[in-house]
Amino acid sequence: MEELKKNNEGDKDIVFSKTIKAGKRIYYIDVKKNRKDEMFLAITESKKVFNGEGETASVNFEKHKIFLYREDFENFMNGMQEAVSYIQNEQGELPSRKSSEDSEEIKIDLDFE
Repeated sequence: MEELKKNNEGDKDIVFSKTIKAGKRIYYIDVKKNRKDEMFLAITESKKVFNGEGETASVNFEKHKIFLYREDFENFMNGMQEAVSYIQNEQGELPSRKSSEDSEEIKIDLDFE
């Protein structure tokens, strides 16, 4: 899942990228550099959206992006941890989900009729 984006024309400022697949959503956490060579985070949520039905149906991706700057990391992480802890205290922790990509076990389901 972890990938380093090459410095292509469109991605000159991305120095590190992490992709997190979560159901219908994909989260991209990119470390970028600005013109002053300062690093910051660009966090993007990409969600698959279906429009129309039948032959006129189309698939689009709705994207939302936030930028998080280095001077805000500590406050952001503290706030995020507090919010996650609140949810876990109120609703309990979710069982650990291991993605099929992380699993070493190979499963094959064949159905011959």
